[in-house]
Amino acid sequence: ELVGRVRDRFGNDFEIWFAGDLVNRGPQNLRVLRRVRELMDSGRARAVLGNHDLSLISAHLGLRRPRPRDTFTDVLADPQADDWIGWLRRLPLAETGQIDGDGFAVVHASVHPDWTLDEVSRAARRAGERLSSSDPKDAAEFLAADPAADPERQTLARLTSARAVDDAGGFSPTLPERPVDAWHRRWQRRKHDYGVVYGHWAVQRLYVAPGLRGLDTGCVHHGRGSQGALTAWLPDLPRSSRVEGSGGVFAVPDDRFLHVLAHSRYYGDAPQEAPSSAT
Repeated sequence: ELVGRVRDRFGNDFEIWFAGDLVNRGPQNLRVLRRVRELMDSGRARAVLGNHDLSLISAHLGLRRPRPRDTFTDVLADPQADDWIGWLRRLPLAETGQIDGDGFAVVHASVHPDWTLDEVSRAARRAGERLSSSDPKDAAEFLAADPAADPERQTLARLTSARAVDDAGGFSPTLPERPVDAWHRRWQRRKHDYGVVYGHWAVQRLYVAPGLRGLDTGCVHHGRGSQGALTAWLPDLPRSSRVEGSGGVFAVPDDRFLHVLAHSRYYGDAPQEAPSSAT
């Protein structure tokens, strides 16, 4: 539905950048992978890897068993599973670019607070090269490596799962105990000259701050005490409240978002339809 609304608005003059977790966030993973791959093949999309995509890769490579809440068994059982996993392993861990001269990075979870935009790109590329090895055994060894002893494996974990960061730059996937320990708070204090678009942090919901756009609005968590939605940021659209010299494309306030409300809840004994007022 979100892609359809984008097409209605822009025709074919668009490119969607997906912020990771293409799988394991709903019941029809193969349909999502086919849809995104078709968009990418037609030059209409890019995507970065998320932690749930890595969980699927790890399960396929024999590094973990599927868990009760995993929904990606349709991919594992598909006759083309090897091809799908190879395609996922080749997806980047970060995408970078410019909008109206403003540099930005798209990652699933976070970047190191000290990294420049070039350092984000280089670190992601080094880790991605090892994950996308032509030999799946090399990729499996990389995923099984200890992040504390392997800098590239640590980068992989930071980009796909980090939320909290300490004074020394060490990180954790858990929620920060203090607001100041959120990775983006420490990143923001460095006053970087680029912006970061990310997902992963569903509890945080939509996060709009100078230089930051956190887009995970909990679509898959719909019905767990809140209304879920899938959210896109449309940075090429003019802001209704834009003020010259206000900080470029990542300035605030910002009203350039497209929200598609969740239609179903996926947690519980079986998927349940959302109330009609929420669709």
